[in-house]
Amino acid sequence: MIEIIIRLALLFCSISMLGLIYRVIKGPSVADRVIALDAIGVNLVAITALISIVLSSHAFLEIILLIGILAFIGTVAFAKYLEKGVIIERERNH
Repeated sequence: MIEIIIRLALLFCSISMLGLIYRVIKGPSVADRVIALDAIGVNLVAITALISIVLSSHAFLEIILLIGILAFIGTVAFAKYLEKGVIIERERNH
């Protein structure tokens, strides 16, 4: 029973990934695309975790952590770019 639920969750996550990829490509604004990219990162973590459960392996846990960190850094960088127009601020007083 649990395997059927996991496979259904994989199917729904995959379908939502397709919708999010469409939003990234056709998004009406940059903010919509950034939110879609963040959601893709979350879905990627979920899909990797579900595959790890199906395969009964702990090998993907580091990959899940890495994807989560990269998605968070990407979201923060895009948010800062949208707010200030730059990602890395440099002072040029010299």
